[in-house]
Parts: sequence; structure tokens; C-alpha cells
Amino acid sequence: MNDNAYERVLAEVGPRLRRLRQERGVTLTALSESTGISVSTLSRLESGGRKATLELLLPLAQAHQVPLDELVGAPEVGDPRVRAAPMRLGDRTAVPLTRQPGALQAFKLILDPVGGPREQRTHEGYEWLYVLSGRLRLLLADRDVELRAGEAAEFDTRLPHWFGPAGDEPVELLSLFGRQGERMHVRARPRGQGQSD
Repeated sequence: MNDNAYERVLAEVGPRLRRLRQERGVTLTALSESTGISVSTLSRLESGGRKATLELLLPLAQAHQVPLDELVGAPEVGDPRVRAAPMRLGDRTAVPLTRQPGALQAFKLILDPVGGPREQRTHEGYEWLYVLSGRLRLLLADRDVELRAGEAAEFDTRLPHWFGPAGDEPVELLSLFGRQGERMHVRARPRGQGQSD
């Protein structure tokens, strides 16, 4: 949200508060008693003479029994579903899971078994792989690693690397890739649940 949009949202809070209070037939005095906010502060808030703050809006949302975003007129959240078409790239099917171009990209990959050479490549970035089903073979520099469903790997893509099915069956995985070398961090469970530090 840019500064102008932010200012517009704040300017609309006061009239929205007044309209909500009047629709409910509540006086400023009664609202003051239920929220602990002085009548003068409530009046200035409704007239735009005082900017809305979280400390003022929280008790008002509670008194009116409405969500906080209704008081500030937060924009509706768009449809969160990602509707991306699968892309076929040789032996790989890639389904983009991120809509916005940027530093971090997420994909679901389905890799079909293929014969022939396994040519390692290098490029800028950092990659994180999580195997959903099947077995994944990862060649990373001079290492040869096999990952099964539920296992993950992360590596700097400037190292020579190749990955594909470890056997004759396809492998499905999630891939997070950051071109600037961002590292991904995943925690299996919150601390304090059987983990020792």
C-alpha cells in the first residue's frame, strides 16, 4: 500500500467509527464508559482530529464486536489460490506455485526417469528440495545422495549439481529457488516438543 492509499484508509476510519456507533444507537458517553477512552478523544477520532492508533482501535473493535479490519476498511483479500498451468520441460513437469516474479520461486516438480548422461550444471542461486513421493537422486559436486519421501536437501547452485529419479519410477518434489542465494529454513516442530537444544 503506497502512502496516499494509507492516508485515505486512515482518513476514512473516523467517519466509519461514527457511522458504526450511530447505527448501533450508542452515545459517545456510553462508548467512553465501555472502552475507557475519553469522550473528547472519541469525538476527535470520529471527526478526523485525531489519528487512529492500534491502542484506540482494539477496544473500539471489542466494544462494537466487529473485526479490526472492518473498522479500518481493510481491502478484501483476493483469491489465494494459485492457478498455474503445468509446464513440460523435457523429462520434467513444473507447476509454478508462486505468482509474483521475485527473488524466491516455488515449484512442484514431477521428474520422469530418463536414460543417458547426468550432466551437472552450475548457476547463481540457492535451492531447497523436498521429496513428496518416489526417490530422488542428487549429484552435488562429488557427492551422490538419495532422498526419499519426506526428506529435504538444500544447496548452493554454484556447485555442480543434477537431480532426477533414483530408480525407474517418477519422483515428485517441491523446489524453492532463490536467485540471490537466499537460504531456506524449515523447522519440523516447534522447540520444546521433544527437541533438545
